[in-house]
Amino acid sequence: MADEVDRPYAGQEGEINDKLVLDLAWERQQKKTFTAWCNSHLRKLGIQIKELDTDFRDGLNLLKLLEIIAGEKLPPAEKRGKMRVHKIANVGKALSFIASKGVKLAGIGSEEIVDGNLKMTLGMIWTIILRFAIQDISVEELSAKEGLLLWCQRKTAPYKNVNVHNFHMSFKDGLAFCALIHRHRPELIDYDSLKKGDDMHNLNLAFEVAEKHLDIPKMLDAEDLHNTPKPDERAVMTYVSSYYHAFSSSARAEQAAKRIGKVLNVNQENERMMQEYETMASDLLEWIQRTMPWLNDRSPEKNLTEAQEKLEEFRQYGTATKPPKSDEKAKLEAHFHTLQTKLRLSSRPAYVPSEGKLVSNISAAWKTLEEAEKEKEEFLRSELRRLQRLELLAAKFDAKASKVELWAAGKDEALVVTEDIDSSNLAEIMALDKIHETFQSDIDAENNRIAQLEALAQELSDYQYYHADDVNARMQSLKETVAHLGELTIARAERIKEAIVKQQQLDALRLNFAKKGAAFNNWMDNTMDDLQETFVCSSIEEVEQLQAELEEFKAGPLQEASANYDELNGFVTAMAELGSTDNPYTTLTPTLVYDKWCKVLDTVPEREQKLADEMERQQANEELRVAFAEKANSLAEYISQRQGELAEQSMKALGTMEDQLQALVAFEAETLTHQPEMDSAEEIHRQTQAALIFDNKHSKFSMEGLRANWTGLLLAVQRAKNETENQILIRDSKGLSEDQIKEYRQSFDHFDRDHSGQLDKNEYRACLLSLGYKLGSDPTNDPEFDTLWAEIDPNETGYVTFEAFLDFMSRRMVDQDTADQVLESFKILAGDKPYITGDELRRELPPEQAEYCISRMAPYEGDGAPEGALDYTSFSSALYGQSEL
Repeated sequence: MADEVDRPYAGQEGEINDKLVLDLAWERQQKKTFTAWCNSHLRKLGIQIKELDTDFRDGLNLLKLLEIIAGEKLPPAEKRGKMRVHKIANVGKALSFIASKGVKLAGIGSEEIVDGNLKMTLGMIWTIILRFAIQDISVEELSAKEGLLLWCQRKTAPYKNVNVHNFHMSFKDGLAFCALIHRHRPELIDYDSLKKGDDMHNLNLAFEVAEKHLDIPKMLDAEDLHNTPKPDERAVMTYVSSYYHAFSSSARAEQAAKRIGKVLNVNQENERMMQEYETMASDLLEWIQRTMPWLNDRSPEKNLTEAQEKLEEFRQYGTATKPPKSDEKAKLEAHFHTLQTKLRLSSRPAYVPSEGKLVSNISAAWKTLEEAEKEKEEFLRSELRRLQRLELLAAKFDAKASKVELWAAGKDEALVVTEDIDSSNLAEIMALDKIHETFQSDIDAENNRIAQLEALAQELSDYQYYHADDVNARMQSLKETVAHLGELTIARAERIKEAIVKQQQLDALRLNFAKKGAAFNNWMDNTMDDLQETFVCSSIEEVEQLQAELEEFKAGPLQEASANYDELNGFVTAMAELGSTDNPYTTLTPTLVYDKWCKVLDTVPEREQKLADEMERQQANEELRVAFAEKANSLAEYISQRQGELAEQSMKALGTMEDQLQALVAFEAETLTHQPEMDSAEEIHRQTQAALIFDNKHSKFSMEGLRANWTGLLLAVQRAKNETENQILIRDSKGLSEDQIKEYRQSFDHFDRDHSGQLDKNEYRACLLSLGYKLGSDPTNDPEFDTLWAEIDPNETGYVTFEAFLDFMSRRMVDQDTADQVLESFKILAGDKPYITGDELRRELPPEQAEYCISRMAPYEGDGAPEGALDYTSFSSALYGQSEL
C-alpha cells in the first residue's frame, strides 16, 4: 500500500527533477548567449565581460552597454568604488533609462543586480535584448517575436528539411541556421551537401561561418543546443536576431550602393552629354569663325570670269556646305534641350555651357553668319554688274580711241609743211585755205570725240577698271596728240591767212562738198559707232525699247542722212559738169562717202538681227523667271501650309504621346517627299544665276528665302519631335499619366496666347495663379514668384517651354533621390563614420563608379581619420550642384 501511495509522488518528483535540469540548461544557454551578445556591443569600447552576474554589479559596464545600443548619452555614473550605495545608484540609472523606453521591469530591482542575482540579471539582459534588438523587428505589423519568426519562415521556406515554427526545436538540427546564411550569402555554405540528422556538423558549420564571415559572435554552444531536449527560446531568439540585423544591415548597404550607383550613372551620363555639347558647340563656332573672313571678303574681282566663279563658289556654299552645318545647329539645340530636361528630371542644376558657348551665343553667331551671307551675295552680284559694264565701256573706249589714233596718224607732218603755201598760186592757196578750214572742222569733231573718250575713261576709273591706268595713259596721249594738231592747225591757219590776201578765187562747189562731206562723214562715223555699240539688257522691255529707238532712227535721222547723201551726190555731179571731179579741199572722195554710206545701210539690218537675237535670249530668261516663280510660289504656299498644319497638330495633340511622336515622324516623311521640288527650284535658280538674272517680277520669293523657310520647317518638325521625346522621358521617369500630361498641356496652352509654344514671365505667373499657387499681390515685387521663376528658367532665357513646365509640375508630385538620401547611403556604406575609404568604395561599388568617386572626393579633414580618408558629405552635395566637385 505504501508503494502504491508513494507512486504518484514519485512521478511528480521526476517531473520536477526534469524541469530543474531543463531550467539549469536554459540558464546556462542564456548566460552564454547573453554574455556573447553583450560583448558583441561592448567590444566597440574595448571592453569584454566574463561573468554576467558579477561584471554588471557596479552598474558601470551596464551603463556603457546601454549607451552603445541606444546611441544616447546616459547620466554620468557615480564615482568609482566598492560602496554599495554607488553601485545601486548606477544600476538604478540604467534601470530608469530602460523604463523610460517603455519597458516594464517587473520584479527586477537594483539591489538584486548588485547582489549578483543571476536570474534577475538574465531577466534584465533579456529585457534589454527584447527592447533594443528584437522589438524594432516588424513584419506585417506582428509582435516582435512573431515578426522575427515570420521573417525566418519566409527566408527558409524554399529549403528542404527546414520547418521553422518556434525558437527552440525548429533550430536544433542546425539546418535553419544554415538556410538563413545560404539565403543571404549562398557563397558561404553549400546547402545541398548538408544532411538532416547530422546536427552537430550543421550547427558548428553555421556558428563558425557566422562568426568568421558575418561578424556574429558564437552565442550558442552546439553540444548544449543538440543535447538539450528543448533549447532555451530566449537564447535562440537572441542569436537569430543577430542574423536578422546582420542581413538587414547588408541589405541596407546593398540598397545604399544601388542608390549611389543610380545617382552616379545619372551624373556620368549628364557629364558625357555636357562634353558632347561643348564639343559640338566648339566645332560649330570654329566653323563659323573660319567662314566669316571668307564671307566678309570684299576684294574686287579683275574680270567677269573671276566674278562668275566666285558667285558659283558662293552658290555651292549655300547648297552643299551650309545645309549640313544647319543640321548640326539643330542637333546641338535638341541635344541641349534634352540635357536640360534630364538635369531637371534628376534634380540637378541647369547646365550652363562654357563662356561663349550658350545656345544664344551660337544663335547670335549664326545670325551674324547669315547677315554676312546676304551681304556677300549682294556684293558678288554688284561686282558682276560692275565688271560687265566695265567690259562694255572698255570695248567702246578702245573703238573710239582707235579711230582718233587712225585719224591723227600723219596729220602733224602735213601741217608743218610750208612749201605748198609758199609755192602755190592764188587758186592753190585759196584751195589750201579751204582745206585748212575743213581740217579745222575735223579738229572740232575730234575734240568732241575726245570729250566722249574722256567721259568713258573717267567712268572706267570710277568703276575701278583693272586696266584703268592703261586707259588713262592712252587718253592722255590722245589728248596731247589732238592738242598738238590743234596748235599746228592754228599755226598753219595763220600762215594761210597771210597768203589768202593773194588768193581771190574759191571753188564754192568743191568747198561745199568738202564742208558738208566732212560733217556727213563724221555723222556716218558716229552713227556706225552707235549702231555697232554693244548693248546690255536685262528684260524684254529693254530690248523693245532699243528696237523702238532703231525704228525711230530709220524713220528720222536715216532719212535725213539719205537726203544729205543725195545732196553730196549733186555736188559731185556739178563738179563733173565743170570738167573736174578732183577736190583739193578735202581728202574725202565720193567713193569713200559711197562706201561708208553703204556700210551704214548694211549695219542697220545687222543691228536689227542682234536685237532680235537679244529678244530671243530675254524671252528664254523670262521663261526661267516664270519657271522659278511657279516653283517658288508653289513651294512657299506648301511650306506655309505645312507650318500651319504642324502648329495645328501641336495644338490638338491627339492620342498618346507615342501616337503624337509617330504622327510627327509621318509628317516629317511626307514633308521630305517635297525635297525633289526644292532641288528642282535650286537647279532653276542656278540657271538664272548662270544667265545673270537678278530680278523676277513674277514672284516675291527668293531662293534664299525659300531655303531658309524650308530649313525652318524641317527644324520645327525636329524640335517638335525632340519636345515630344522629352515629354515621354518626363512622363516615364515621373510616372505621370497621359491624362495628367493633357491637363498640364491644356493649362499651358490656355495662357500661351500667341501660340508660340512658350510662356513669358507674365503668362507663367497667370498660369501658376490658375493652378492655385499663392503668390504676392504685386507682380513687380514678389520674391516667392521670383524664386519659382529662377527655378524654371535658370539660364535666363525669358521664357518657359512646355517641357520645363511639365517637369516643374511633376517634381511636386514625384519623390526623387536627393542629396540627403545619397548622403545617408554613403553613411551606410561607411558604417556611420563621417568619412569613407577607397577600399570601402571599391568593395561596395562597381569598379568604374568607385574610381569615379575616389577621383572626385576631397580628403576628409576631421580628427581621428586614417590616411586616405575621403569626405563623402561634400561630394554628395556636389552631385546635386550644391557645391563644386
